[in-house]
Amino acid sequence: MRARRRAHVGMVAGLALLAGCRHAEATHEEPVKVPVTSALRRAVDLPSEYVGQLRAVQHIEVRALEHGYLQGIFVDEGQRLEKGQKMFQLMPTLAQAEVQKAEAETERSQIELNNTRVLADKNVVSPNELALAKANLARAQAQLNLAAAHRGLTEIRAPFAGIMGRFHARQGSLIDEGDLLTTLSDNSTMWVYFNVAESQYLDLVRGPGNGKGRPVKLVMANGETYEHPGTIQTIDADFDNETGTIAFRAAFPNPTGLLRHGETGKVLLTTRVEDAVVVAQQATFDVLDKKFVYVVDEKNVVHSRPIVIHAELPQLYVVSSGLTGTERIVLDGLRKVHDGAVIEPQFHAPDQALSHLEVPAE
Repeated sequence: MRARRRAHVGMVAGLALLAGCRHAEATHEEPVKVPVTSALRRAVDLPSEYVGQLRAVQHIEVRALEHGYLQGIFVDEGQRLEKGQKMFQLMPTLAQAEVQKAEAETERSQIELNNTRVLADKNVVSPNELALAKANLARAQAQLNLAAAHRGLTEIRAPFAGIMGRFHARQGSLIDEGDLLTTLSDNSTMWVYFNVAESQYLDLVRGPGNGKGRPVKLVMANGETYEHPGTIQTIDADFDNETGTIAFRAAFPNPTGLLRHGETGKVLLTTRVEDAVVVAQQATFDVLDKKFVYVVDEKNVVHSRPIVIHAELPQLYVVSSGLTGTERIVLDGLRKVHDGAVIEPQFHAPDQALSHLEVPAE
């Protein structure tokens, strides 16, 4: 019985000794080699994207100024017109009759004035009679000018060079004064309107010219970037209280007429941030809705630290808070480490570490 107890005690002691040896081995496990770098501090251009509405620099509705039948159409939909080119002709029959009537009345008044002048020279009529005859002639001439103006309004010409829109009336239609006939767009220069949030507005207007003159690019509906860059021309006076945005207007040259009134696109605007803190996306990890990095202290102990992302670039993050740019951070192999682990850091200079990444900065 005593022998069994001694054997049991010996077995327990052996197991305890074996466990102690294993614990010692685990305690003296060599640190994992992990690539480490530091955040990069440099100037970066942060792109911003806004939905834009394209408008021609001049876009008008062409309406009839007189009543009558549409007698002639001399242009076609989508045609490029020159300034002064004839577009429509309303039937001028009534207007022509009014002109002829006014011409006859003017001629009669002229004859009457001539006769009255002869009689006034002979003191047959008073000076008041002569003045009345002159007034009658002036009134007749005014009526003639008015009738001629009405006749001129039956002929509609392009007020500026541009592209004609769709027909809203066909030849032979009875047109009332003010009826819409078509539209006309001068798209030699295109205005693009886009809305900017208040926080972004404050960053934009702090630059030279209070934001005006800043270069922008346009991405068209097919995803291609428009070949001609534009510039910001104006900023609206008031914010929209419902959306918290303010309207900007950029102008783009359109020499080939590719852009048309009513199109949509995306305005690309870059903002320069000096001395920004930049880290590789692969050096970060997520916990719920927050971003973290592993910071390595002077004793090579790893500590997780939350960071706030200011902007996202291809394969990079611009950090607004959480890092100063002087700390060492784990670059790769995040699954090999944990908070409080001791590592053997393999340091890589920031430029070297990010050399294989796309860094849109100067």
